[in-house]
Amino acid sequence: MSTFVIHTHGRLQEWVAEEKGYFAAEGLADYRLASHGLISPAHTRTEVAQDNRQGAYQSYQEGRDASVSCACHWTVNKAASADFGRLWGECYTITPCAIFVPPGSAIRTPEDLAGVPVSVGYQSGSHYTTIQALEPFLAADRINLAFGGSPADRVDQLLDGTAPAGTVFGAQYYLLEQLGFSKIVDATFMITAMVPREADIADVRRYFAALRRAQADIDVMHQPYTHYYANELPERHRTLVDVRRFGPGERFVFEAYSREIFERTQAWINERGIFPAEPTNRGGYADAVIRLEAAE
Repeated sequence: MSTFVIHTHGRLQEWVAEEKGYFAAEGLADYRLASHGLISPAHTRTEVAQDNRQGAYQSYQEGRDASVSCACHWTVNKAASADFGRLWGECYTITPCAIFVPPGSAIRTPEDLAGVPVSVGYQSGSHYTTIQALEPFLAADRINLAFGGSPADRVDQLLDGTAPAGTVFGAQYYLLEQLGFSKIVDATFMITAMVPREADIADVRRYFAALRRAQADIDVMHQPYTHYYANELPERHRTLVDVRRFGPGERFVFEAYSREIFERTQAWINERGIFPAEPTNRGGYADAVIRLEAAE
């Protein structure tokens, strides 16, 4: 049996499940936690491209070496439709997310962001959710996205003043909040899991059963576990903050990623031309999404 490789996602649940022995208790004995570079990249600030078109979707195009990995639901939806894996349809997560500006910025409201470049990840969660967050306030031609790379890259850009605004989620959200950055508007951020077609579904079920138990522990009291955020931040950011002050972050919702959510998300993405019209819609819901219950 091959090792079950788990890409952590800047969150607490996998670390809590490992600490409490929940993976083993659920029968997942041979596993390994591995960080994915999109969340906490190894490169330094000087290596970041100005217009970075390497995002979450591209990482699935190239292939992620994991038995289960996560990204925003928009990207996983599209990547599963293009047959880069299958979306796990038995649960999803929600994480705090917002557009931030540096301390002292003249930007106070979403309307003040008209024409202002907001740093986001290309075809990654911040790309889609920034559009969603600003559409109630600005016409489409006044929403200005700058593709700044990973969440860590966007923090660097906000810290050094090269980005006047940026969208971050999870640990980076808490980091900027603690450093006195101003939140301009909250944003919706749903995350789903991608499972390779060759994955052992029994092991995937064991993995999520362990995370369900970890989620209950975090819900009751998250403070004993916030030190694990240090595992998910690059050292240059860890030294700036006290992770003990961070919140619970990403939260699992053990409800179905339904056909209605799948199709509504596809339509929303297509209406805004975020992807080319053709190549990302090979599979429909039944083929792209794993549901363990009877088909809806």
